[in-house]
Amino acid sequence: MVHSIKISCSKSSLKDVREFAEKVLANYEISDVDKNLIVVALDEVCANIIIHSHQCDEKDHITVQIREEENILEFSIIDQGETFNISEYTVPSLDALIKDKKAGGIGLILVKKIMDQIKIEKQDGFNVCRMYKSLIF
Repeated sequence: MVHSIKISCSKSSLKDVREFAEKVLANYEISDVDKNLIVVALDEVCANIIIHSHQCDEKDHITVQIREEENILEFSIIDQGETFNISEYTVPSLDALIKDKKAGGIGLILVKKIMDQIKIEKQDGFNVCRMYKSLIF
């Protein structure tokens, strides 16, 4: 079964994404800590897409889907904004971020630590970010 929600590209819509994810994750035997971490990762990616790809334009939308297949949860975020090439992303060192006193920059580091795998691809004119998390801990 695929669970889906479509939201406007507004920061205030992130609350809807978190509530949607919490409701879906309640159906699985996952610790509260792991549920919260997954919600943080999903929220972070959605926030980045809303802010950086859509500049918080409420006329734009993203779709978030969650589905389970063979003890793996797949989280898909689908949009038509600017594409982010994750293969070109280099993880900044925490020392450099602290030294430069740079605000932000650690969200994708967290997402990569929380989720088992992340893929970003183009599909039928849409950007699709897929994140995977095993249900076997």
